[in-house]
Amino acid sequence: MRKTINVTIQAEGRDIGKVFVLTEKSAIEADKWGIRAMLALSKSGVPIPAEFMEMGLIGLLPLGIHRHASASFADLEPLLDEMLTCIQIMPTPERPDVIRALMPDDIEEVKTLTTLRMEVFRLHTGFSPPVKAPGSPTASAGVSHSNTRISRRRSAR
Repeated sequence: MRKTINVTIQAEGRDIGKVFVLTEKSAIEADKWGIRAMLALSKSGVPIPAEFMEMGLIGLLPLGIHRHASASFADLEPLLDEMLTCIQIMPTPERPDVIRALMPDDIEEVKTLTTLRMEVFRLHTGFSPPVKAPGSPTASAGVSHSNTRISRRRSAR
């Protein structure tokens, strides 16, 4: 059974109160996504140790988000778009049985998009990707959920 979580946006802005439903991909799809992400980094000159490549999606964790700045947008865009396929919206939170695919104006704040992508990554790995270089004094072990409320709901989708 695929894991599903609801993410309620609590950050100030146009998306406050919106509820998004995130559903994990199959293990095969997630692994392929991770390998494509590492290949995009490698193509951009980021050295990827062989043991990280062998780890698939989990191998991205030690690399950190900051390394993705080295990759070309042309290589990253399909990966970013694919992350959005894991996200749906619950347009009326009082009707949790009504969930639909995202439409272009459903996400109105860039910070919401960033939060949702981090949560998609967490859903698939159980971890938040590091934001700073691993081992740096300001490395983040995880995403702060002060602006996001996560409620876990099992689903047989």
